[in-house]
Amino acid sequence: MLTHLAYEFFARDALVVARDLLGRLLVRELDGVRLAGRIVEVEAYVGRDDAASHAHRGETPRNAVMFGPPGFTYVYFIYGVHWMLNIVAKPPDTDSPAAVLIRALESVEGLEMIAKRRTGRDEGEWTSGPARLTMALGIDGSLNGLDLTAPGSPLYLEAGSPIPDSQVQTGPRIGVAYASEPWRSMPWRFWEADNPHVSR
Repeated sequence: MLTHLAYEFFARDALVVARDLLGRLLVRELDGVRLAGRIVEVEAYVGRDDAASHAHRGETPRNAVMFGPPGFTYVYFIYGVHWMLNIVAKPPDTDSPAAVLIRALESVEGLEMIAKRRTGRDEGEWTSGPARLTMALGIDGSLNGLDLTAPGSPLYLEAGSPIPDSQVQTGPRIGVAYASEPWRSMPWRFWEADNPHVSR
């Protein structure tokens, strides 16, 4: 039986975790069906100084999960329309807020249900973006603050097949034009090269 990625996986520097998340499986148990996708794109948001991070201006009720322990979900609502899934990642001996945004998946299990949840969309658009993947997997605010490592969790990660460095690309994060430099240009977005499911 496959096992969930444990606390120790997430209890590392957010940049290390972000890179290491590529190729891992994000699994959602929904209505008795297992939905899963390979993670092919992520972004890291690291510490209070990171002007692109929600935590830059301090702790609030919305971002409080980022200030807590690693391995928990930070799910927030954006533009009054979409949910975004982040995973808290940081060494256990720091209170520095950090998280990794899951930007894109390559759907591999539960394709029939995912297709129904993304009616009218081609397969290439099912999970090729942070809002698209939460719609496809039924991830919303009810899963905010969820321990991904807890037994019975409806959302968790499995080892999958890590992607070698030769197939990984990096660049600036998307949609952070509001942030000052150097944070706006930090190459803290990681993705699998030439994967058609990476966001556009």
